[in-house]
Amino acid sequence: MLFGTGFRPALNQVKAAATAKLCNGWSIGVVTLFIWLARIFLGLGALFLLALALVWYLASGSLPEYDNRVEVAGLTSRVEIVRDRNAVPHIFGETNEDVYFGLGYAHAQDRLWQMTMLRRTAQGRLSELFGEATFDIDLLLRNLDLYGVARQMVANQSEETQAALRAYSAGVNARLGEVREEALGRGSPEFFLFSREISPWTPTDSIAVNRVMALQLSGHAGYEVRRAELSLLLDPERLRDVMPEAPRLATVGQPEFADLFDMQPSNTPLPERHAFDPVQDYGMAGASNAWAVDATRSASDSTLLASDPHLGLSAPSVWMLARLEFPDGGAIGGTIPGIPGIIAGRNEDFAWGLTTAYTDDQDLYIERLNPDDSSQYLTPDGYAQIETQDVLIGVGDEPARTVTLRRTRHGPVLPGTAFGADRITPPGHIAALAWTALDPSDRSMDTLIELQHARNISEGRAALEGLIAPSQNFTMADANSVAFVVGGKAPLRQDTHQGQGRMPVPGWVAQNDWQGYVPADQMPAIIDPRSGIVLNTNNRTTDREFPYHVSFVWGDTQRIQRARRLLTEREFHTADSFVEAQTDTVSQTARILLPLIGRDLWWTGSPVEDDALSPLRRVALERLAEWNGEMNEHGPEGLIYAAWVRHLQRNLVRDDLGGAMADRMTRLEPLFIERVFRDIDGASAWCDITTSQAVETCSDMALRALNDALAELRDKYGARVESWQWGDAHLAMQEHEVLGRIPGVALIASIVQPTGGGDDTLMRGRLSGEQPNPYANVHASGLRFVVDFGDPENSRYIISTGQSGHLLSRHYDDLSVLWRRGEYIPMSLNEERARADAIGVTVLAPRS
Repeated sequence: MLFGTGFRPALNQVKAAATAKLCNGWSIGVVTLFIWLARIFLGLGALFLLALALVWYLASGSLPEYDNRVEVAGLTSRVEIVRDRNAVPHIFGETNEDVYFGLGYAHAQDRLWQMTMLRRTAQGRLSELFGEATFDIDLLLRNLDLYGVARQMVANQSEETQAALRAYSAGVNARLGEVREEALGRGSPEFFLFSREISPWTPTDSIAVNRVMALQLSGHAGYEVRRAELSLLLDPERLRDVMPEAPRLATVGQPEFADLFDMQPSNTPLPERHAFDPVQDYGMAGASNAWAVDATRSASDSTLLASDPHLGLSAPSVWMLARLEFPDGGAIGGTIPGIPGIIAGRNEDFAWGLTTAYTDDQDLYIERLNPDDSSQYLTPDGYAQIETQDVLIGVGDEPARTVTLRRTRHGPVLPGTAFGADRITPPGHIAALAWTALDPSDRSMDTLIELQHARNISEGRAALEGLIAPSQNFTMADANSVAFVVGGKAPLRQDTHQGQGRMPVPGWVAQNDWQGYVPADQMPAIIDPRSGIVLNTNNRTTDREFPYHVSFVWGDTQRIQRARRLLTEREFHTADSFVEAQTDTVSQTARILLPLIGRDLWWTGSPVEDDALSPLRRVALERLAEWNGEMNEHGPEGLIYAAWVRHLQRNLVRDDLGGAMADRMTRLEPLFIERVFRDIDGASAWCDITTSQAVETCSDMALRALNDALAELRDKYGARVESWQWGDAHLAMQEHEVLGRIPGVALIASIVQPTGGGDDTLMRGRLSGEQPNPYANVHASGLRFVVDFGDPENSRYIISTGQSGHLLSRHYDDLSVLWRRGEYIPMSLNEERARADAIGVTVLAPRS
């Protein structure tokens, strides 16, 4: 009775009406056809509803039951996972290993798909599921051999860390066993799209996930390629304009790429980037904010710390909140599913936050092949044999492909278009990558485990000793002190290194080889500064000259100006003032650039010609003249500004760089615009279009770009400036890598919402720069937290989506609205508070 008792009478009415039509000359065949079409239509509707019900039934079967009791193997004692009202797991166990077991189980409950995709990425096995679309990713990851490095790293971790890795793996596998035994919908809805079995989790898998994160946070190889390409097109003065150095950084002379290799500029467009690609676009390798003040600058007479690491947005978020209650005390903060521990957060006595250090940890070496034997390459001691290994890569339902991996003394040979190295590799040469993250002696997992148990800054610094990659800035606070320490290793290059880490170099020249690592005592660190403040926004951290310079490339030159002002102008800080700074949407960049590019356009009257855009231009300039630079989602000013500088930068570089290279400069370079409009070292030369007979001024280019921007916005958002809203364009695109590409399903699988902020605001929302949504927010603070040791139990946290990765869960996106509004949730180490508002308690009992 699928359609109820009214179905058959309704069909009879249709028959009667059709029969009546016979009196008007219809044939019996037409009537029969009509009746059968009605039956087919209704039947298809019934089948669709049945299929929808079946899909819902199967998918909902994998929703985790938070209020449950499960007997599992691998535990020594009872573990409780208390889920608070926001589905944050509070994990209680009698031993450290049991707590890690509980975290593995909780991660697998909520983020199993995400974990397995990170593992497949590291293994180079995405194409088994996604076919040709991810083959190049697999090929690169197989060449880098991140999974093989992770396997070697396991044995180099401490016994305590290895025990934690084993216990965490056992917890994940306990959940996998429960899914199989209880037929719980394969553990996640996405697995119904694929027939592959889920392999048991291992300690190697957790370290491999850590290596993938290191790859996402390293962008220097791409920078070297970009600099090499531009040096083939521009003279050194103009190269400094488009790739400017951070202010006050000592400049060291070096040869340009054309002096090292006989190359011509490439006009090859960039390949389309896949959602699973861990190699970030230029300028997207990482961004974050972190700061802390000591008791002398705190209204609570104790230290405060804030941290908001920035990564590419996705649904679910990279981050998941958790609390781990160890026998020696609890730790709480942000975790990454697949990794056993709190990545950034606090315990009862110590807190730590992260920002990307931008340590120059990668070098590209151009290796010269033997013209008589391409299996050999040139070294300082003559030709040597390239190491090779044949491996199989599965590609969908096709037969597995055999590929040959190659390696030189510097590292893996890059395949295909990886990092864009093919565009700067001369014929008869290959490109190899040296990278600190490929050193199997790295003990970054030890660092993670030890930080959770550190009780003061001294112990926190000691925890960093084994860390090589990813190199991170650690902002630390205990009850009395604050500190900033660069953790991880930087390659020690010779003074005579030809590229100084800034561009690819000949691999056969001995002076280009690394000489180990920079000594730890030469890495930047600030302990208990007299100002009482430590602060980092990915800005430059040292004035030391090469080779102790850490990097020539930094992730920020703009946010630091706003952050320094907000933190220093207030004598005493509170958790509320830290939240205010963390969610600040004022663009210091806009405040600097607008008076420069608009100085000849602000007007009373009409100094520029009347045209179709005059009414829009008048209103836009009036609003920008009164604007304070706040990138508020509800106003039009942020949209006008973002579109204006986007078109301005594109117009300035297009004729000098050519279309393909100009298309790669999709994101604003504020120092470039500032250099041009201040005419630093003759940079105003960019304003003249060399292919035209007229001599254009920078005012001409500013007006042209404003007209282009207004025309674009008018066509997309209408002819009334007052109706434009920045948030309509600056949509946070938290898309599901797979389900977000399925029409209809994407509406519930992807989380899209208007946001404030921009490229250079403290509440950062990096613009995509690419069509069809160049102003979309694609890179932001997926985790924010503030700790006040004067009242630690009222510390505040938020992630950008929800705790669950299951799209049918109410906790899939429930935190996203709070995140968008700059709000937080409380997270306490008080057990009674955690249990008071619990939505469920999962009891894991040892299986007898």
